[in-house]
Amino acid sequence: MKILIPSAKELNEKGRTVVPKPLSFQTKQILQSLGDFSLEDLASFYAISEERAQVEQERIEALVNGRAKSYPALELFDGLMYRSMERKNLSDKEQTYLSEHLLITTALYGVIPAYEGIAPHRLDFMMKLKPDGQSLKTIWKEGYDRAVVEEDQILSLLSSEFELIFSKAIRERMIQIKFMENRGGKLKIHSTISKKARGAMVTAMMKQEINQLEDLKKLEVAGFSYRQDLSREKEWVFVKD
Repeated sequence: MKILIPSAKELNEKGRTVVPKPLSFQTKQILQSLGDFSLEDLASFYAISEERAQVEQERIEALVNGRAKSYPALELFDGLMYRSMERKNLSDKEQTYLSEHLLITTALYGVIPAYEGIAPHRLDFMMKLKPDGQSLKTIWKEGYDRAVVEEDQILSLLSSEFELIFSKAIRERMIQIKFMENRGGKLKIHSTISKKARGAMVTAMMKQEINQLEDLKKLEVAGFSYRQDLSREKEWVFVKD
């Protein structure tokens, strides 16, 4: 069983550092393309000021030259979903659970284990980068599929940006989770609340040592409970009243 979560734009570079794995061919290919940009090009590419682009240029150069500090991916990414997970002071058993089951989807490193060492960077699949004439989606599609092709249970807590990198055949095997709030009898989806609930679901699965996705239906996650009447075979709905 694998749990898929997306990377995040927010980063926390105050944590522990680790030794990274060698960069993959695809990662080097992407970095080469980014490294060819001038400072002005980078500012335009990221839609940021040249001052902030300077930081990104230094990050890219450090990665290319092997000087970049690396952090466990689960601890480096610090978006709302990540901040809604329990990540500190975990027991050995809890860390083992996340190591075995949690995968993080990224645009620079591909699909990686929760604690794999990665460097701070800024990149997502919405950015129009074409290393050697290929889109980021094309570069990673095979690797994304390969990461889960042998899994019989795949839980997607991804946004469409990352989910669509996988082939249709893989997506059709995923269980997707939808979080909805009952507001005065009307069911609503709220992006911020959904992100928090995704983080809470990862924590609940870790605490309960969930190894069969069917057992998710028994969990209450941040006030959300499974609703069979609203769910479909591959889309499970959790509602908070």
